[in-house]
Amino acid sequence: MRLVLALAASLLLFGCGRSQSHPESTMTHQPQHSPEALSLGRIAPREPAATLELLSDAIGVDGVIDERQTALGANLSPHLHWTPVEGAGAYAIIVEDPDAPREKPFVHWLIWNIPASLDYLPEGIPNNEDPVTPQGAVQARNDNGSFGYFGPEPPPGTGVHHYHFQIFALDGPLTLKGDADIRALVNAMQGRVLSDSELVGTFAAPAHQ
Repeated sequence: MRLVLALAASLLLFGCGRSQSHPESTMTHQPQHSPEALSLGRIAPREPAATLELLSDAIGVDGVIDERQTALGANLSPHLHWTPVEGAGAYAIIVEDPDAPREKPFVHWLIWNIPASLDYLPEGIPNNEDPVTPQGAVQARNDNGSFGYFGPEPPPGTGVHHYHFQIFALDGPLTLKGDADIRALVNAMQGRVLSDSELVGTFAAPAHQ
């Protein structure tokens, strides 16, 4: 089921197997993309979708991402945890920024084949194609050109950016290698998503360089 993303006052909203967070912002520029451009808008889970909730203690009650998780800080991937989905064979996570002043949303993280036995990722997943933790997972390059996670670093003067942490419960591992891009990942997940969920955190760009 496709669900158009909407601003909400609370940190999480639940529905049809998806949870969403859209903290209020004071953006000084208009988002470059419609919500449907994000991965959740491009992939339809099977029906009925199981309940899946994504949470992180790196995102405060105000929706702001801890600076430790940004490229202006330690640039560590955040600790994430989720509700297990019965029958899932693997999980995939995509992080995108649709407020980036460019043609397409900025991809901050692509990781898949997270073992179905896990319901969390620790902070600081190694930035390589085949991380030791979680074993068996695969990471591709982000739009900064490095493997794994690249934290928020919004350009000066672009206001508050929204970072969409999207998780997908899959029916099994994917055969994709780390040279895949987001288009290849989305295509590979089509028809294999049991449920999906989303958590949105914000981070404000500095006023000046």
